[in-house]
Amino acid sequence: MHPRIENYALIGDEQTAALVGTDGSVDWLCLPRFDSGACFARLLGDEENGHWRIAPKGVQGPCTRRAYRPDTLVLDTEWETDEGAIRVTDLMPQRDRAPDVVRIVQGLRGRVTVRSTLRLRFDYGWVVPWMRRSDGHRVAIGGPDAVWFRSVPEVPTWGEDFGTHSQFTVAEGESVAFVMTWHPSHQSRPPLVDPWEALRVSVEDWQAWAARCRYDGPHRDAVVRSLITLKALTYVPTGGIVAALTTSLPEEPGGVRNWDYRYCWLRDSTLTLGALLAAGYQDEAEAWRNWLLRAVAGDPADLQIMYGLAGERRLPECELPWLSGFADSRPVRIGNGAVDQLQLDVYGEVMDSLSLARTAGMSPRPHMWSLQCALMKWLCENWRQPDEGLWEVRGGRRQFVHSKVMVWVAADRAVRALEEYPGLRGDLEGWRAMRDEVHREVCEKGYDPVRRTFTQYYGSRELDASLLLIPRVGFLPPDDPRVVGTVDAVREELGHGGLLRRYSTDGAAVDGLPGDEGTFLACSFWLADALHMTGRTNEARALFDRLVGLANDVGLLAEEYDPTAGRHLGNFPQAFSHIGLVNTALALFGDEGAG
Repeated sequence: MHPRIENYALIGDEQTAALVGTDGSVDWLCLPRFDSGACFARLLGDEENGHWRIAPKGVQGPCTRRAYRPDTLVLDTEWETDEGAIRVTDLMPQRDRAPDVVRIVQGLRGRVTVRSTLRLRFDYGWVVPWMRRSDGHRVAIGGPDAVWFRSVPEVPTWGEDFGTHSQFTVAEGESVAFVMTWHPSHQSRPPLVDPWEALRVSVEDWQAWAARCRYDGPHRDAVVRSLITLKALTYVPTGGIVAALTTSLPEEPGGVRNWDYRYCWLRDSTLTLGALLAAGYQDEAEAWRNWLLRAVAGDPADLQIMYGLAGERRLPECELPWLSGFADSRPVRIGNGAVDQLQLDVYGEVMDSLSLARTAGMSPRPHMWSLQCALMKWLCENWRQPDEGLWEVRGGRRQFVHSKVMVWVAADRAVRALEEYPGLRGDLEGWRAMRDEVHREVCEKGYDPVRRTFTQYYGSRELDASLLLIPRVGFLPPDDPRVVGTVDAVREELGHGGLLRRYSTDGAAVDGLPGDEGTFLACSFWLADALHMTGRTNEARALFDRLVGLANDVGLLAEEYDPTAGRHLGNFPQAFSHIGLVNTALALFGDEGAG
């Protein structure tokens, strides 16, 4: 039986991260990067695909309680038993040379016998490594991967069923620490970390980072937790932020809507940049902007919707048939075939991000404007094409309204730059004319005057939650009747259990896929923003309160939520959802929350 997605907590070192279940099992970890092969893949299969569980002997169920230490990514999990109580503290210290997982078992009361079961399976649960002993360590080797495993003080281990097992007893005040360290198998073992020193430094570093948050309004704990989560999803060597930690967590249990989100999407760029800047994280915003500039450099015709952690362009999609999938949801995919799609909205998102960076006073880059001019030149010649749209549909290209609105954004930001910064040079009249033409076309072909709403694509009766962004990007003012009508129509037609779907999946779905999906949490945050902008702030705050309440017990949000079953769906934790939480909090409580 698979646990629920929301049963997991996140630990990480800003280059990769792990998911720890309420049962004390690390069920997902890719080493050495977010997008590397997993050495623990139980999340998408079973125990034989790799996991590491520490819990009281004989206890199979969930822990008694768990929580992050305040304003950190250090997780404490506690069990109460008839014999006593223990705490397991999990963390991944920021690495010097190699990634480490540190798990410290502490006796709180009585004497408790504890069992550790480590099953390493490299390459997404496919490769069983060769195990040997060396200097008090267990060493696992499998092709390019090597893992060193030790305990402090040393406790006996034995091999059984292709796993490494330990059993020991801790009394009140006693501790045993385990450290698992990865390195390339052709290199020597990295320096050993002191687990207790790693814990102390990790707590201090995370709390110092969280203290920089400028927001001090309602739900501050949720905002800080979301910012910590975004920081944890950042690949610090490059500044890229992955959309989620996982691949193939289903949008419908048992269905085929299972995608790899361990990459960096341009669609997130402006919202991410805005959240980081507004919350006081200038350095992280600069790193993300610089990643963006490096990733999109090149021929504008080759602009992609997503890139790898360092800006890699080839992300071929394939299936892993040996994994049964979370809740039997197949196929399990790695890579993402949507990378080859045409999505015109990304041109608008890049232009909007760089405009925001400029107005925020971020340090200029010499080639930034020339890159923007090249993007505009290509867009002027190609904006009339149909595309796959924001949601990466696989049902064929269409004239998506959101895509055209973002084309307008690109032209608008280019025009504004020339008007506000006299030192810049560009085709001012041409870009103005393009901006006006796109605006007219969207209002004529993308608006249904009978139903008083914009539609998903030209000539469609379908709606799309991305239409809620029309006032946010400045395409029309919030009090325009067409905006108000669109907000009402989207809420009425795409609402489900008080939350919002992206679009309808009934009948001949535009995405070309069978099955259904849950409500999309980022879109529900957009609805709160739109309600606020159209003067319905009380409704917006009530919706925001509910959305914050959907986070799991440690404050994490997945991509989607099923209001009927009351469970999270999709990849986890989802950057887009946490970005939405931060931005909506800033929008709703900006004045009272400014610090």
